[in-house]
Amino acid sequence: MVFFLWFSLFFLSLLSLVFFLFFFQALGIKDLLPAYNDPSLGPNDLLTGVSFASGAAGYDPLTSQLAMAISMDKQMEMFKEYLAKVTTIGGKKKAKSILSESIYLVVAGSDDLANTYFGARARNDYDIPAYADLMVQGASSFIQGLYNLGARRIGVLGTPPIGCLPSQRTLAGGEARNCVDNYNQAAQIFNSKLSSALDKLTSKFVHGRAVYVDIYTPLQYIVEHPHEYGFEEVTRGCCGTGTIESTILCNQLNPFTCKDVTKYVFWDSYHPTERAYKILFGPIIKKYLNSFLCDKGVC
Repeated sequence: MVFFLWFSLFFLSLLSLVFFLFFFQALGIKDLLPAYNDPSLGPNDLLTGVSFASGAAGYDPLTSQLAMAISMDKQMEMFKEYLAKVTTIGGKKKAKSILSESIYLVVAGSDDLANTYFGARARNDYDIPAYADLMVQGASSFIQGLYNLGARRIGVLGTPPIGCLPSQRTLAGGEARNCVDNYNQAAQIFNSKLSSALDKLTSKFVHGRAVYVDIYTPLQYIVEHPHEYGFEEVTRGCCGTGTIESTILCNQLNPFTCKDVTKYVFWDSYHPTERAYKILFGPIIKKYLNSFLCDKGVC
């Protein structure tokens, strides 16, 4: 088969870009995936992969509104704009080849559950299964849209065990800051529904596939068995107090930041450390890479 030369990333959730840096570095694609909105992008950047990421966006349109993130509908419009630019640069034949041979990674759902449903309580008229259905409907629509535009190799990450993230332990884990079981159960319900929906979509695709990527199981195993990997702290992040800070509130200049990050599973209250990502990365790429590269299992 012809190996793809291009990589597209839709990064929407709590998971860090670090994980995907490992992915395309390992495949020899490029060292950094630039943002599509970066004004300094050149033609080669557009031809070799860009990110349409918007942190805290979600499958539920309300999630993006609450976080003032770029919605998935807007990201799709940006992708269409991108396709027009690629066609201008390389011609229709090149653009079609890029579309069909690229890997697309779609990551969302964590912010829908952690922020919109449980945090803001903005969907109190839904029980968890019904809200998961709403999320899956948004995911299916987005993925079908990618396919309609020519995408054929689509990987869709499930949600992690959000109830074990340091921030959620702090907000809902009680005085002991335990994992929040109903948060994790919600993630599992969504993941199960998402996996089934992707199978149904793939069965309808003439070519190509949408692959469900399980991130819940390997991260939960690390959280439950940290000493197997040399970790000493799983309930707090390394940065700051490790209980609630994240993103711009969290940096190495914070006087409370830990001295040895390699002992921590989480860097801040939401995101794993680079070392934890590397541990997650190996089994996942081994398990799913052929699924990305094959058309319905036939290489």
